[in-house]
Amino acid sequence: MKIAFKISIILFVVSSLSAQSTYNFLRLDQSPRAAALAGSFVANVDDPNVIFYNPAGISTLQENPISFSSLFYLLDINSAALSYSQEFENIGRFGAGIQYINYGSFVEANDLGTKTGEFGAGEFAAVIGYSNELDQNFYYGANAKFIFSSIADRSSMGLAVDLGLLYTIPDERWSFGFSVLNLGSQITQYYSTSEDLPLDIRLGISKTLQHLPFTFFASLNKLNEKYDKLGDRFQQFTFGGEFKMSNVVRLRFGYDNEK
Repeated sequence: MKIAFKISIILFVVSSLSAQSTYNFLRLDQSPRAAALAGSFVANVDDPNVIFYNPAGISTLQENPISFSSLFYLLDINSAALSYSQEFENIGRFGAGIQYINYGSFVEANDLGTKTGEFGAGEFAAVIGYSNELDQNFYYGANAKFIFSSIADRSSMGLAVDLGLLYTIPDERWSFGFSVLNLGSQITQYYSTSEDLPLDIRLGISKTLQHLPFTFFASLNKLNEKYDKLGDRFQQFTFGGEFKMSNVVRLRFGYDNEK
């Protein structure tokens, strides 16, 4: 019973994100803040985890920020993310990140139900990014991404890139972001069949109010998916808000129409 329940949790965490591609852990939100805002991070300008959503966004970061987060699901399933970026004068800003999920261990049994051992499953991605200013308040960025996944004695590797643009209007506190995530392919497969990566084209905005410590975020996601009607491409959206109550306390909310 415990094994069946654990497998159902894995299917919920990963497979339900997209039934048509592999490495779906890349769709998971990579920080508590991003998760609270329902992943509406394409136009973020102040969080190092923006590297996972729009590589152009790291150009707007101050100093050399680092972020680490860890999330524990039911049973022994857990995930973690690490991000860092640093500015190099006259060159631009470089960033790095790691995404990781461990699904724990499973009992291995033969056709008769006899226990023969245990096996594990896990996935991770290593990201290296670069961003710079294309014009005043207009930034571009790109990530190179190595992906590895293993289930028991099967494994798979993939290579991908992320591309992004970001435009800000500092006086009005607006920002507009566009990104193409997970553009690539498997280089080794679990079996003989190659699977698609979870390609995601996103368009987002953020707005900080002038006289209230509140920032609104919104994003259109999966704009690459094909539909019979053009308007249906915009049916997957997220939005969220962040109220700054003090220097250390934030109140956040988010909504994802697919969850």
